[in-house]
Amino acid sequence: GDPKVPVLYQVERTRTGKSFSVRSVKAIQHGKPIFTCQASFQLSQGSPVQHQFTMPAVPPPEELLTQEELIQKFLQNPNLAERYRKHLNKIQAEDVPIDIKPVNPPDVFCWEPQEPKQLFWVRARGYIGETDMKVHCCVAAYISDYAFLGTALLPHRQYRVRFMVSLDHSMWFHAPFRADHWMLYECESPWAGGCRGLVQGRLWRRDGVLAVTCAQEGVIRVEPAPNQSKL
Repeated sequence: GDPKVPVLYQVERTRTGKSFSVRSVKAIQHGKPIFTCQASFQLSQGSPVQHQFTMPAVPPPEELLTQEELIQKFLQNPNLAERYRKHLNKIQAEDVPIDIKPVNPPDVFCWEPQEPKQLFWVRARGYIGETDMKVHCCVAAYISDYAFLGTALLPHRQYRVRFMVSLDHSMWFHAPFRADHWMLYECESPWAGGCRGLVQGRLWRRDGVLAVTCAQEGVIRVEPAPNQSKL
């Protein structure tokens, strides 16, 4: 989409029930759809059928470095090749409104394949407060897309990304949360093939409650890296 051009939203009332309702939304710019969404809503209901996975045991965010601090650490290495230094400086210059603390950051000097799993502590920068829960859900949707599809590339670090974009993104909201509080983002990629990758994610509150589940499929086109040495 173009942030300089107004967006026209067409909303269709697909279904309106007593407990569940569905709305279909199409966002249009320049007369063409740029985004489609199907949103389901439910009235709050109690149920004796309840369970969830167990939150991974990880160090608290206070004990970890931010993504900016990790990048700065890499940049201090005098042997870092200039092209990788430029790439890291470009990442550092991005104005990302998210605080990110990787639990097990990948080694920038290592090209060995890694398991397609990542863990991040994430939160929105700044104060959002006790506002409408829908605001926190919108912020979580933004957070959930950051570095998500890249999980599928961890076993294939010998390649350089030529093109990567999301095809679809789904989210299920399970429990109230604050997007400006630290949450653990657990990401994994169970499958990749046919120039596509599938990733799944879980956003955990610090108290161990599973707040959000995510899934995304995207196009991933790669090419062999010209030189695997970063030194």
